[in-house]
Amino acid sequence: MTDKIRVLIAKPGLDGHDRGAKVVARALRDAGMEVIYTGLRQTPEMIVEAAIQEDVDCIGLSILSNAHMAIFPKIVEMLRREERGDILLFAGGIIPDDDVPVLKQIGFRGIFGPGADTRDIIKFIETAVAGRDRAPAAG
Repeated sequence: MTDKIRVLIAKPGLDGHDRGAKVVARALRDAGMEVIYTGLRQTPEMIVEAAIQEDVDCIGLSILSNAHMAIFPKIVEMLRREERGDILLFAGGIIPDDDVPVLKQIGFRGIFGPGADTRDIIKFIETAVAGRDRAPAAG
């Protein structure tokens, strides 16, 4: 077992812009994390399956299409069904301020909008993962 933090970066939905996701993925990798990038146009099922197969500590979702309120709850529900509700969730992209409390309520611990400093994202992940038991939790 590695001590590296394992992060899945995913682009759910149909938008085709992944520059921000790639910038974050590279910053996390440069910070010593093991990063798996799924590529564009991932379904919730594909994201959850990849997260479980890769045994990640956290999932970062990047979205610009305004489909986050339809897609993100599905991912949360599927992770809970798979008893992987322990995976840290964070998101970035275009997410209106009014949606942030709702996303946090369903389980997203970090929301990072355009212009977010990658150092803040790295610190957020390191702090959140270090502060919990890395063994799988029950749902």
